[in-house]
Amino acid sequence: MVAVTGMGLVSPHGDDPERVFDALMRGDSAVRAVFPELTKPAAAATVQFDESRWFTKLQLPGVDRVSQLAVAAASLAASDAGTLDAAPERIGVYVGCGMGGAAALETAYAAGLRGGRVPPLTVPAFMPNAPAAHVAMRHGVHGPVITYSVACASSAVALAEAARALRHGDVDVAIAGGAEALIVPGVVSAWQALQTLASFEPGQAARACKPFAANRNGFVLGEGAAFLVLESADRARARGARVHAELAGSAVTCDATHLTKPDAAGQQRALRAALSDAHLQPRDVGYCNAHGTATLIGDVVEANALRAVWGDAIDGLRVSSTKALHGHLLGAAGALEAVVTILALRRQQLPPNAHCESLDPQCGIHLVLQTSAAAGGVDAAISSSFAFGGTNAVLVFKRA
Repeated sequence: MVAVTGMGLVSPHGDDPERVFDALMRGDSAVRAVFPELTKPAAAATVQFDESRWFTKLQLPGVDRVSQLAVAAASLAASDAGTLDAAPERIGVYVGCGMGGAAALETAYAAGLRGGRVPPLTVPAFMPNAPAAHVAMRHGVHGPVITYSVACASSAVALAEAARALRHGDVDVAIAGGAEALIVPGVVSAWQALQTLASFEPGQAARACKPFAANRNGFVLGEGAAFLVLESADRARARGARVHAELAGSAVTCDATHLTKPDAAGQQRALRAALSDAHLQPRDVGYCNAHGTATLIGDVVEANALRAVWGDAIDGLRVSSTKALHGHLLGAAGALEAVVTILALRRQQLPPNAHCESLDPQCGIHLVLQTSAAAGGVDAAISSSFAFGGTNAVLVFKRA
């Protein structure tokens, strides 16, 4: 059994997991309009972050915001776990990051186009494995330090691989999660060009993302970081650690059909494999924190996959996508949503699927629409991440 003994996050709703969950339960949106200088209105969920809490001025050069957020969230998770209490070579760091240091890269491009000086530490600042390296240096980790760049599934894959390493005895403790900080004009413009971001009327940015709604039209980007400390149940018990939940199973599959269009069959394979890994039947799982990006195709494909796997038990599965409130954190999405799923199990409350006034009839799933939903004895839950590139990652959690 893989125990979750530490949780830490730096999110658009703050860095206290309980308060973040309270905000989600209230349906508070962290999404705001950004970059008025762009030709098309844009919205995103950003983090209020004081880097001086985690870095001195001498440490900051060459440390992109994505690494800063990662160090903060991982440190909070380690503190929550009480102690890592393992030989440095028996600790591993597993990090998901989709786009690396976007701010450093944007600064370098802007300087180059102006004929100015490109910061000399641009490369180590923007490389995707920088967040993992900074976390390892902060905690003196000598074991495996691995970065997974798998688009929207990055940190879910990192958590799955960390759990696998623990089960195989490769490490005794894993610091696993993800970070993303891509709210810069160039990146937002690129996503707009792909025509996947939500449009919205003036003053309505907070409600722009509407997962599974009949009138949905895309997602909004978010930034942040979230990490878990994982260890064996026996080890956690021996040191008297508090266990938030059990990471009971996981699966990673690939559609191998299209770079950006999801495939229900591929998602079904991931869902079934994750349930099998956790030794659970569909009827045993009462909540799904869905990938739910609010794209026209993606939400229907995901709903179809859930209905196919759950079959007659689908009415007992309650579903919500919290991306409506905290945005899509891409590489960090799976880790943040894992924390939300764990808290839903622990507190026996289900966060709402916000801004859905009318469910798309093509979806046909039991959405959590009220902001005070009790879980009603839900003992197991899943969190799904379905990425560009066709990678599907599903995590299964059980109550401690």
